[in-house]
Amino acid sequence: MSNEATSESSVSDLAATGVPPVGVPGGPGVDPTVQAEWDGRYAEQEQLWSGRPNGALVTEIAGLTPGRVLDVGCGEGADAVWLARGGWAVTALEVSDVALQRAIRHARDAGVEIRWVHAELEKAELAPGSFDLVSAQYPALPRTPDAAAERALLAAVAPGGVLLLVHHAGMETKHDHDSRFDPADYIWPAMVTALLDDDWEIEVDEQRPRIAPEGGAGAHHVDDLVVRARRLR
Repeated sequence: MSNEATSESSVSDLAATGVPPVGVPGGPGVDPTVQAEWDGRYAEQEQLWSGRPNGALVTEIAGLTPGRVLDVGCGEGADAVWLARGGWAVTALEVSDVALQRAIRHARDAGVEIRWVHAELEKAELAPGSFDLVSAQYPALPRTPDAAAERALLAAVAPGGVLLLVHHAGMETKHDHDSRFDPADYIWPAMVTALLDDDWEIEVDEQRPRIAPEGGAGAHHVDDLVVRARRLR
């Protein structure tokens, strides 16, 4: 499908949700090369992930009062839909239009409202300090000299809010089975915690066995790195 056709269908689908889209395909929010890469990965299968929420997310927010949440790299929408069903006001961000369209359909089927943002995190122009929870589950956030992605994660969290960052343990030091993946290109939890100052309290920073939904890509990973940090002010 051409870029023009993809953009037209995406705008229509996003508008049909009743929530204005932010960063529609073809706009400044997503590098076309980045979108093409992730669209290609999602297009290889009709469903890439399990369709169920990530286990670490379910565990770590069990005691939190629902509020405003940013789902970073929402993929096909399983976490976003689960959060919305739990009473959270969800903003879901994704670079892949293919994944975003699947997420929109998933939300429609579930009867929940979600604000969709088609953008890279550091280009999303989100209001600073506007989320009670920022959830980044196995994100592929690009590493840059100015730590743009790390700083965007932290900036999005409201005072009193929580950053939950979960990644596959061991991937930061070695290539995955997928030859397209170079760990040096992406940020890892330790890079985020290194930026935390006295305005933050680290509540969890550990490696643990992964609670993995059955099926879906990534099922071969057995351990998680889990960081939960609270912004004090």
